[in-house]
Amino acid sequence: MSEEGPKTQIWGVRTTAGQEDLVATLLYERSKHRMAEGEEGLLSIIVPPQVKGYVLVEAIDEVTVRRIITGVPHVKGLIGRGGMDVSELDAMLESKPILDELKPGAIVKLIAGPFKGAKAKIIRVDPQKEEVTVELLETAVKIPITVEAENVRALSEGEA
Repeated sequence: MSEEGPKTQIWGVRTTAGQEDLVATLLYERSKHRMAEGEEGLLSIIVPPQVKGYVLVEAIDEVTVRRIITGVPHVKGLIGRGGMDVSELDAMLESKPILDELKPGAIVKLIAGPFKGAKAKIIRVDPQKEEVTVELLETAVKIPITVEAENVRALSEGEA
């Protein structure tokens, strides 16, 4: 007969976008310190690269998570009430090829680089190099610019 330990859950911690790695490091250090003192700590910390502004932590209960995240810079709070099962995270952690949603003629927003925030129209997609060539919409002269596909976000109909 095997004894199972207490059931753990995954908790979503909302953070300042771009500070996920720093928050994960601070949570790790705080958790390690608590565990050295004989208290409950976090069992794992995940920084999903495709989900900005969130860090996922595994713990026994919500009280443990709240004690560890309190006062940590760039932490904005927990997501919802109660933890999540690992099965709920599958869709969040599943990566889809970005080039599948980028087609010539689509309107995109540049999310990195010197033209960050600008809207553009895709002229060409190069799947081998994972690059797209775009024309900025808000400029007088239409100059093609080639950027990495990960630096653009497809806009929905309402955003374009």
